[in-house]
Amino acid sequence: MPMIDVYAARGVIENRKGLAHELTQAVMRWEKVPAIPFFTDNTAAFVHELETDSFSTAGGGTDHVRVTVTTNADALNREQQLGLVKEISELVAKASGDPSLAGRTWVALTGAVPGG
Repeated sequence: MPMIDVYAARGVIENRKGLAHELTQAVMRWEKVPAIPFFTDNTAAFVHELETDSFSTAGGGTDHVRVTVTTNADALNREQQLGLVKEISELVAKASGDPSLAGRTWVALTGAVPGG
């Protein structure tokens, strides 16, 4: 089942639960799974707030957001991957109130193989 982790500086995301919910809905939509309890109860997102002294870009910046999506291997084809990354970036930017954050949101998609 998909797991989503968002890492952002404290205070960047005002409505963490709202963002988490929107992200889970986006992943389910792009995976084209039905909205049944098997998927809705097991697709989850976690928004982690970090102090700005706990992360940095190589240039010293702390104005980026990292999103990791772990889903079943081959659940998303290339078109779906690109669409999901774009939508996640837009949702994070919207949740922050800063449209430019979409360009500073890094999304890592990971496919988990059966059996771990």
